[in-house]
Amino acid sequence: MLTADGRTEQSAGLDLYDLAAYFLELGATDAMNLDGGGSTTMFLDGKVVNKPSDKEGERKVSDAILVTLRKPVSKKRN
Repeated sequence: MLTADGRTEQSAGLDLYDLAAYFLELGATDAMNLDGGGSTTMFLDGKVVNKPSDKEGERKVSDAILVTLRKPVSKKRN
């Protein structure tokens, strides 16, 4: 997973061409872009781990990908 902050004095941002090229360098065969710029926010363990570029800070998120641990599946024997 990758989060690219929008263009600010601290970040150059990333256009879709450069994003695609970067994923190809990493060996990705499939990728999905949700949104970019000021609405980009990544949470890890309940904390924002990037620097959202929107002047108001992080936005309410309308699209999200959640990654969670699965509970182990117990195999019942008859």
